[in-house]
Amino acid sequence: MKHPVDVHVGKRIRHRRWMVGMTQQQLAERVGIKFQQIQKYETGMNRVSASRLWDIAETLAVPVSFFFEGLEGGANKPVESALPGDILADKEALELVRSYYAIPENQRRRLFELARVLSDAA
Repeated sequence: MKHPVDVHVGKRIRHRRWMVGMTQQQLAERVGIKFQQIQKYETGMNRVSASRLWDIAETLAVPVSFFFEGLEGGANKPVESALPGDILADKEALELVRSYYAIPENQRRRLFELARVLSDAA
């Protein structure tokens, strides 16, 4: 049976991997494992050891704590406080975020302000 924390950590690995535009194969090669193991981590089928999570975090350029963000509750009953419908699991949303961060910072800020104004008007 999958533990909810393992599922959450796996989702966070997948989300970050997508955000940096890395394939499972590329991540696996950089961490020194087979891509099938990355698949198992991302689905929560296998638990990620502390040392492996450390390696994954370094490869994906995030702190280890990144993988636990969004978890609340006790050890036996974690509750995900994610966006509605797990928006980061949506490939279109991830592509939008990637494209957004590819825009130069000054233009990105202006686009952000425009989006804020449009959402307030809706």
